[in-house]
Amino acid sequence: MRKCHRTIQITQWAARRLPLPIACEFAFNSGDPLAVTLVFDSDGEYPVRWVFARDLLAEGLTARSGQGDVEIWPVYRAGRRSLWIQVGKARTGRTALFEVPARPVAQWLAQSYAVVPRGREMADVDWSELTQMIQ
Repeated sequence: MRKCHRTIQITQWAARRLPLPIACEFAFNSGDPLAVTLVFDSDGEYPVRWVFARDLLAEGLTARSGQGDVEIWPVYRAGRRSLWIQVGKARTGRTALFEVPARPVAQWLAQSYAVVPRGREMADVDWSELTQMIQ
C-alpha cells in the first residue's frame, strides 16, 4: 500500500471578511484509490476529516464540480489561482468555505496519480476473492 500526504496552509472563511489561516492535510492511499482525504485544521485541537472522490478534486482544478456535500471550483484573482472548497450541507445552511492555493494541490494530485494512475484505480482488485466473499 502506497500513500502520499501534503500539508498546505489554507484559509477558512468563517465570515465574508473573516479569513482564518489553518493547516489542511491532503492524503491519498492506494488501498482506497478512488478517494482523497482532507483533514481541515490538521494542527488544531478539533481537526475535521472529509473523504471524497479524487476525480472531484481533479475536476475542481479547472471547473466547478460536485453537487452534494463537497463542491470545488477554481478562482483566478489578482494573478493568483486558488480553489474554493465548500463542505457541508448547503440545504441546511451548515457549510464551511475554504480557499486553497491551486498549485500545491495540483502538484500533490500529480503525485497521487503517479501512485495510482487515473483509470487504473480498480486494476489491482481481486474480483474472484470479492465474488467468493459474497457467495
